[in-house]
Amino acid sequence: MRPIASVGILVADVVAKPVSHYPERGVCAHVERMELHVGGCASNTGLALAKLGLPVRIVGKVGRDPFGDFLLAELSRYGADTRGVRRSDTAGTSSTMVMVHPDGERSFIHSRGANAEFTPDDIDWSVIGDCAVFHLAGVYLMPQMDGEPAARVLQEAKRRGMTTCLDTTWDASGQWMRLLQPCLPHLDYITPNYGEASMLTGETDPERIADRLLAEGVGTAVIKMDAQGCFVKNREVAFHLPACSVEVVDMLGAGDCFTAGWLAGVSMGWDLRRTARLANAVGALCVSALGATTGVRPLDETLQFMERQCPDRLADFLGDYVGSVRGSDEPVAEQAEAIIGEILAEKARAEGLDV
Repeated sequence: MRPIASVGILVADVVAKPVSHYPERGVCAHVERMELHVGGCASNTGLALAKLGLPVRIVGKVGRDPFGDFLLAELSRYGADTRGVRRSDTAGTSSTMVMVHPDGERSFIHSRGANAEFTPDDIDWSVIGDCAVFHLAGVYLMPQMDGEPAARVLQEAKRRGMTTCLDTTWDASGQWMRLLQPCLPHLDYITPNYGEASMLTGETDPERIADRLLAEGVGTAVIKMDAQGCFVKNREVAFHLPACSVEVVDMLGAGDCFTAGWLAGVSMGWDLRRTARLANAVGALCVSALGATTGVRPLDETLQFMERQCPDRLADFLGDYVGSVRGSDEPVAEQAEAIIGEILAEKARAEGLDV
């Protein structure tokens, strides 16, 4: 299997849990746990892919400091190729203080560090030139990549025959579409969460969000909807897939791990619905443990979890049933699955985000 390139922000996360309140000035608040973890979209997604067992190459920038040493050691420990990671002589490694609330939601204090220096010139195409998928992660937190520079990088990846994907972060500048629009025609997939996608498009309905992204040139829009699963649409199909059933411990990294699952399905040539189920499963395993990728398991274990805990069983059942009574007629089974997909999409449209 050809590798996946995970390109973008690399961050050291200092995670504190649980944070039920913030201390007043000059006062100390106590938490049960404080740990150092790999963080940042490109490193989280890359590390999750490595834990699944897929070949991945990380591209980004860190400082020459203990945080940078930690990130490179952890990524390498799980088999990720870090030859594409540059080290800055002028900036420290990007870092985030992550405060995990008792319900699993998070708040952040972030230092951009070396991510602010990352430019297209830092991408060594000789390291990733044989990759099947090029994933750009952490847009809006790499100011030297905003707009046309990122678009040129994606265009080059397409020229080299790679499938392209992009994941966003929150745009603190509020420029949203203005910065991202040049990139969209060069994307096979985009995987923003619902809040980011809504701000990006000015829409609140998942299907209208997807329609706007498709109109801008994206091949397939994948909207991450947290506890409500995901909504997927391209020019042929549209469906909503419910989330997996799991007890939430920590939501940190859930979106990045979902995207890792999505990229894994894409790289293995799976159809959109099975790819979405895998993405939901990897995201669910992520939130079952403290830390951005701690809960991620090898692919075989993840698939077992997916079959047990991740719904789409009605489509599976009808597809199998129709196939069996028609002599395993696969086109009929696929048609049944498409119909169920349309029903789920209609349900999502009717209920919005109040599922």
